[in-house]
Amino acid sequence: MLHLISWEKPGQLIKSWFRSTTSLLTRSCSPQSGEETDSSEGNDVLQARPPVEDIATGREFRSLVLRESILKGLQEAGFERCTLIQERTLPLTLQGRDVAAQAQTGTGKTAAFLITIFERLLQSAPKQTPGPYALILAPTRELALQIYQDARALGKYTGLRISIVYGGVSYQPQLDDLAAGTDVVIATPGRLIDYIKQKAFSPHHIRMLVIDEADRMFDMGFLADLRYILRRLPPYTQRQSMLFSATLSTRVLELTYEHMNAPEEIIVNPDTRIVETVEQLLYHISEAEKLPLLLGLLKREQWERVLIFANTKAKAARLAEKLELNGYPAKELTGDLNQARRTRVLNQFKEGKIQILVATDVASRGIHVEDISHVVNYDLPQDREDYVHRIGRTARAGKPGKAIAFACEKYVYFLEPIEQFIGQKIPVAWVEEDSLVPDASRGHVPRTVSGTGQQFRTPAKKRSLEKKAPRPPQRGQEKPRRRGLKPTVQKP
Repeated sequence: MLHLISWEKPGQLIKSWFRSTTSLLTRSCSPQSGEETDSSEGNDVLQARPPVEDIATGREFRSLVLRESILKGLQEAGFERCTLIQERTLPLTLQGRDVAAQAQTGTGKTAAFLITIFERLLQSAPKQTPGPYALILAPTRELALQIYQDARALGKYTGLRISIVYGGVSYQPQLDDLAAGTDVVIATPGRLIDYIKQKAFSPHHIRMLVIDEADRMFDMGFLADLRYILRRLPPYTQRQSMLFSATLSTRVLELTYEHMNAPEEIIVNPDTRIVETVEQLLYHISEAEKLPLLLGLLKREQWERVLIFANTKAKAARLAEKLELNGYPAKELTGDLNQARRTRVLNQFKEGKIQILVATDVASRGIHVEDISHVVNYDLPQDREDYVHRIGRTARAGKPGKAIAFACEKYVYFLEPIEQFIGQKIPVAWVEEDSLVPDASRGHVPRTVSGTGQQFRTPAKKRSLEKKAPRPPQRGQEKPRRRGLKPTVQKP
């Protein structure tokens, strides 16, 4: 049986949730300015933007029953007070209760379940039996890596061993890490099932389970994999289960009935799917004018980091190259890149070495970068929930952000479902003539896109398909054979 706990929107927010402990790289917005700075050279490095709305106004973490090693990690990460989702879930989860929690992106769900895992394992981990004792499941590699980095930071002084398991990389290092013994495993479903079948991962001693972004698990077709894993864990009465997501659908709640022990359903701000610090804007524009408009926005807007979403891998690669040709260094992040390159590109974006990232929905979950000032939906998403997760990459931790969407003739049909889902009309901006900047890359023959075998060409550069005339026979060569005639040889 689910117990519904619904919490209204908090009042005026005063206190800061996240205090950045590192300096972040920012560069001039205009590629023509020539005033780029690099942190490695010790030039002018600006601090991260301060939040305009603090989302941590709850009780102090020190008021909770937490061990000093956990509090020390929280303090170093800049965590002083709870966010709303943390304040409502931690009193329950620290007592061992199951929860199914929904909250907006960037509100601290990851810290909520990590703190619970660390505290409860330090209290009662059965050291006489081999680990792992806690399992965290994530739908994408990027999200798994983000959780792993957060876990390493918050659990720095706990002494707990944390391992990560995900596809796209070599098996052996992960196998060696699991064989050495671990307490907490963060995993994507596919690679974890491989290790279960190889008996390299034992699920029999799992005492705590977290399913993060469960709705995305369903969207990506992981339901069968998820059930395979859950049926091999100890019964739900012998473990604590936590489910966190930005959206709790009926399909997700069905999972809680089958594999959780009477979880408390906690919904924070049920009527608000998008944080108030996001400024949304919509342009109705043709497909042919989208790139000139994007170039115009990059020229006018005061941006720091920009995340641009395209619906296909081919378009993301083409758009990244066109931006580079127009003087805006950009990289693409798509599913067909090998994992080493995906990780490298994502880390460069987080460190500020790349300021513009063009991505498919592989990046709509799992990217946690404090200073993404703008998110551009170059293509409107075909899934209305993806819109929420895309623009949730900006305005995190109470900071301001801007979400700009282009509605072209191909994807405008998805606008109405999106607005119905978020419960509001997206403000429309008109395209002025001076808003469009001509594309300087026109006439250029783009490179072949990695992994697709496809090359983008402008119509003027397409190869002619006309059949070439056959060459006349050379001296000493046979003439073409004709039916019924013997071949003849030309005389010199």
